[in-house]
Amino acid sequence: MKFQKMTAKEFIETLNIIGQEYSDTIPKREIFSLAKESKLMPVSEVVKLLNAQNHDHRLGAVSILDWKARNKGTSAEEKREIYQAYVDHHKNIDDWGMVDRAAPYVVGGYLFDKDRSPLYELARSANPMERRTAIVSTYFFIRQDQIDDTFRIAEMLVHDPEHFVQTAVGSWIREAGKKDEVRLRAFLDQFAHGMPRVALRYAIEKLDPELRKHYLNL
Repeated sequence: MKFQKMTAKEFIETLNIIGQEYSDTIPKREIFSLAKESKLMPVSEVVKLLNAQNHDHRLGAVSILDWKARNKGTSAEEKREIYQAYVDHHKNIDDWGMVDRAAPYVVGGYLFDKDRSPLYELARSANPMERRTAIVSTYFFIRQDQIDDTFRIAEMLVHDPEHFVQTAVGSWIREAGKKDEVRLRAFLDQFAHGMPRVALRYAIEKLDPELRKHYLNL
């Protein structure tokens, strides 16, 4: 596949052409595919999409950032620009799908070998999607067998009132628990009795039936 340095305007024009093939919304797979083809787009152009009113354009933007962050040919300086574009325009990353699409590689991947305090600042944010970013980003760490930050941030967010933060807490301690079930069970022993039901159900999803029953009955 030949990649080109598409501009934001060209991305929108191409997406409009794709949209003519569908009577309703453009499928996400089409947006993700176009984003992959646009992964050489300069970050300054991606930011234009990220500031757009149209949801599909913003989803395209975070998808491009994700593909750029994953690309082995992306320089360290551009990875910093990608990360900065994400956090500086987080107000426009306003739903869980956008967060989950980009946070692991764009944020987690960038911070992996750096000071991780920005994640804890995000976890204290008044913006629930920034709080979701804080824990979803740790998925990159989990894949590298590092789970401490996941559980620490989960402790900060374990009583969060927002549904999509609760689901993220449950989902990512479940993933961390695949690496260390003893650590997951220690977390649940401490917090299961008071944590939101939805977070608890996500967290225990892969445990043995008797253990799931035990924690649900606390």
